[in-house]
Amino acid sequence: MRTLPLTQLVPTRFNPRRNFGSEEDLREFGLRLKAKQLQPAVAVTREAYLKLWPGEAEAVGDAAYVIANGERRYRASLATDLPAIEVIVDDEVARSRGDFLNAILSENNDREDLDPIERALGIQTMVDELGGKTKVAEYYGKSAGWVTQQMYLLDLTPELQELVSSGDLPVRETRALVKLPAHEQLAAWEARSAKRDEKKAQPRPRRGKREKEDTSTAGGDAREAKSFTAVKGEPDGGRPDDDGPAAGSVGFTAVKPGRAPQDSEVALPDQRPGTAKVRDEVPWDEPGALCDLLVRRMTRSNRVALTKLLINANTAETEAGEAE
Repeated sequence: MRTLPLTQLVPTRFNPRRNFGSEEDLREFGLRLKAKQLQPAVAVTREAYLKLWPGEAEAVGDAAYVIANGERRYRASLATDLPAIEVIVDDEVARSRGDFLNAILSENNDREDLDPIERALGIQTMVDELGGKTKVAEYYGKSAGWVTQQMYLLDLTPELQELVSSGDLPVRETRALVKLPAHEQLAAWEARSAKRDEKKAQPRPRRGKREKEDTSTAGGDAREAKSFTAVKGEPDGGRPDDDGPAAGSVGFTAVKPGRAPQDSEVALPDQRPGTAKVRDEVPWDEPGALCDLLVRRMTRSNRVALTKLLINANTAETEAGEAE
């Protein structure tokens, strides 16, 4: 580890990080560095860096070292006129382009405020610099489909990428948006947001006095049963309602106490001809609303199983597309 003047250092242009904080954030960070720098930056020598990228000589300038990790520390030091910072010089980081770029990504992945767009940009940089998705997949021991999945956020328009970076657009909402033409993406997201806000603004229905009395009576009858517990089987595949009426009522199944009802005991939606109304009520084209519905209607174990199936299906679909 060495204490190096900032004049001898230059950040690599391959760092995908875009948000280093405001000027005030950097000044506050720089003041902490003046008091004590707890973590050193990591740099490689000019010679090792230019051996990997000979065309970067102009970008490096007269600097003797290129920063791989620690650009924010470098910027904060500049903001507070700190003349030097502690740096570990390790040319092993520059054994290959893959090692150097992965070192940059590793630091970004360790951040608590990791920006998904920055990670996607980092993988895109590796694809560009290593010579394609196959090379990156080989480096990480992954499939080409995995590489594609890491970068799909870059298919969003710049406006939506900014929303992802700020956290205003959840990543889970982006998979449907990227399938749309670029000129339709922003409008689609705004429409979904407006619909969600409208739904949240609607007052929740309050339970009436009669309904509460019926529920209370039913709960008491159910507790008095010694051999069986009444479990409500909703016709639309819902989860058991512990507050439902006692056994003997229409739509209930008696099960032995101490054993949770199996999935096969819960009534499923009727998929026979003539029951299309049930299917039409499922919001297939609204991932957010569909997710809310599944959380309400499915048991946790079934949701976990469904998630694994969807991940496998998406991966297989992506890899099939890459093969084509």
